[in-house]
Amino acid sequence: MMIFTREISTHKKYTRIVSLVPSQTELLFYLGLDDEVVGITKFCIHPDEWYRDKMRVGGTKQIHLELIDQLSPDLIIANKEENVKDQVEALAEKYDVWITDVNNFPEAIAMIRDIGNLTGAENKAVELTLELEDKFEKLRKKINAGKKINAAYLIWRNPYMAAGGDTFINDMLGYCGLENVFANQNRYPEIKLNDLANRGTELVLLSSEPYPFKEKHVEEIKKQLPGIKIMLTDGEMFSWYGSRLLKSVEYFNSFLNI
Repeated sequence: MMIFTREISTHKKYTRIVSLVPSQTELLFYLGLDDEVVGITKFCIHPDEWYRDKMRVGGTKQIHLELIDQLSPDLIIANKEENVKDQVEALAEKYDVWITDVNNFPEAIAMIRDIGNLTGAENKAVELTLELEDKFEKLRKKINAGKKINAAYLIWRNPYMAAGGDTFINDMLGYCGLENVFANQNRYPEIKLNDLANRGTELVLLSSEPYPFKEKHVEEIKKQLPGIKIMLTDGEMFSWYGSRLLKSVEYFNSFLNI
């Protein structure tokens, strides 16, 4: 879903773009918009050459408005979940701002096509979405043929927080053949480790982002949850909803063999 904070012309080709969303920055690169993108955040680590060469305007939660002013953008791309509302509203007083709200695979497909339309990269965007739809449909057929595993996906520690049922991560878990034990909760609920045992959890995934879980955390949780499989997982594969999804399909296939 896209939200315009002010009237934006979909017939205009934007040529000075600032992206405040790491996954969408990578998508802009995939669409060939090297000249058009003038600013990114410090968390926009893909591609590496953009991270090194483009101006970084702060983090996703702490944007330096004065740096954006120096760039004189004609379009700013933000996200409802990743960016701070007050900062985005301040930017919208001066610039065209496009806010994405992506909670599942179909919304990711729509977002990719919308960005293609806004940036004059329609053909490349359509090609990408057709390839993704084909790959994810094949993955869905594999999932339907197998038994689902009860799983939890943890994004934070102290306190522990999990992905709920209305998140993009939850939708991706389904494509891995995993049944989210917190699907009946919204967004990212705070949990206790004994909640996992009480919900019949068979597998716990510890994400690499936003909290960087390590092997020591796997061992720590194993001691409290004997009999439950604990695994580190690549958070980008589950939460980056742009061109990274091409790599996610192969990654998700590995979970079907657990």
